[in-house]
Amino acid sequence: MKIAIMGAMIEEIDPFLVTDGDEPLLQFFKKHNECQYGGNLYHEATFKGHDIILAYSKIGKVNAALSASTLIEKFGAEMVLFSGVAGAVNSELKIGDLVAATQLCQHDLDITAFGHPYGYVPEGAVYVDASAKLLAIATEVAEEKNINLKHGIIATGDQFIADHEKKDWIKSTFKADALEMEGAAVAVVCDACNVPFFIMRSISDAADSDAAFDFDEFLKHSAQRSSRFIISMLDKILVKA
Repeated sequence: MKIAIMGAMIEEIDPFLVTDGDEPLLQFFKKHNECQYGGNLYHEATFKGHDIILAYSKIGKVNAALSASTLIEKFGAEMVLFSGVAGAVNSELKIGDLVAATQLCQHDLDITAFGHPYGYVPEGAVYVDASAKLLAIATEVAEEKNINLKHGIIATGDQFIADHEKKDWIKSTFKADALEMEGAAVAVVCDACNVPFFIMRSISDAADSDAAFDFDEFLKHSAQRSSRFIISMLDKILVKA
């Protein structure tokens, strides 16, 4: 099986690749090749006899869609796991909480002038469903490790939200629990290509007026928490493969 692991920023993929000493994290992956393609660096590795491709897309929906497409079409990924951070929309979510996306939507997609709901594009849908099988595996991992994994709707847009009013609008319009800038783009690509996907986000800020401060302070810790969970999932995925 060939599995892709994605993040948006280097900080979200770094925990998979290096230790504090900047050496390959061989207990997870044996890195054997790096490939530059489309302006991005892709890491080809092996894990328990299976091929792993790691990449960070850079921020935003276009970059995320490009990287997800490359992972599937060029590298032959049969599954995509996304690890990263997000802002909380649901007031019950706290910094460090893990959220597994059940559905994803684009909060900045607006053709309401033509009578369509926010987030809808003709011949598409407002929401894209994540893989039920991968969500079930994530639930198993969470139960085994006694982790309070949240399931919810993640809203995506090409905006870093740091505004109460905008956050409340996204929450009420899409029933969203968290928001970020890449997930729905990855979901659309994977859904179109019939590739199962799972998107994990660790809460790094509250998407309010303090979001920029919180994000910088908690980015590394939140990214590490998400990446550790993805590794545990990977173990279980390969056992079931």
